[in-house]
Amino acid sequence: MKIALVGYGKMGRMIRQAAESFGHEIVTTVDVLAEDAAVRIAAGDSQAAAEAVVSSGAEGVIEFTNPSSVMGNIESLLPLRLPLVVGTTGWNDKTEQVARLAAECGGTIMTSANFSVGVHIFYKVVQEAARLANSFSEYDAAVWEMHHNQKADSPSGTALEIAQQLLSQFKRKDALVSDAFHERPKPNELHVSSTRCGTVPGTHTVFFDCEADTIELTHRARSRKGFACGAVHALENLSSMIKNGSLKPGRLYGMDDVFPGLF
Repeated sequence: MKIALVGYGKMGRMIRQAAESFGHEIVTTVDVLAEDAAVRIAAGDSQAAAEAVVSSGAEGVIEFTNPSSVMGNIESLLPLRLPLVVGTTGWNDKTEQVARLAAECGGTIMTSANFSVGVHIFYKVVQEAARLANSFSEYDAAVWEMHHNQKADSPSGTALEIAQQLLSQFKRKDALVSDAFHERPKPNELHVSSTRCGTVPGTHTVFFDCEADTIELTHRARSRKGFACGAVHALENLSSMIKNGSLKPGRLYGMDDVFPGLF
């Protein structure tokens, strides 16, 4: 497949390595800052990014930029009607808007808070642990995450998704709080806390705690390679499933859709 990369920072470079190792061709790289990107664009010029993708002859696009750019890029790239995988996080509150845009223009987009296979296994583990802990009123719960100091959003999209998986089974919690507490938390509040430090690729921990003991569940990424490989496989599946008719264009999809039966 001929792939265009919008965003050519650390993740973009790793995605390139993964894609080429799987036999794909990177036909263009687009970035604001990277001096070795094939196309340099001005900050916020998402239309220039779309024009570069069209000129490259790409058959699919992977977008990994930052929260301040992602919505403009989605709005410019979706109308191209190429399979679009977005790895940038920080736009959870815009999913309905993006789904409407996809339906209106016929573009197809797939996104995930995290493309790591291990993280998606972790989601299932958290769900089951929350279901079990829910039966015992003495247990409280919390989520903590740590990422590198270059990450722009907080909490991470993965932490928010973990929190949602927990809330789906832990019925006495129904409110997510990511700010610092300045008073005692209410019993129904789930605290999601964040730390930014150094070059940590990503660590996520779920706590179930009571007077008698503490249960800690942790996923720790060793590198960003798992994210890069997952994003490429997601684009492969999204493209092939559109071609064979198992997914319809004009929609917003997630990992469950492009890896049916696995997650």
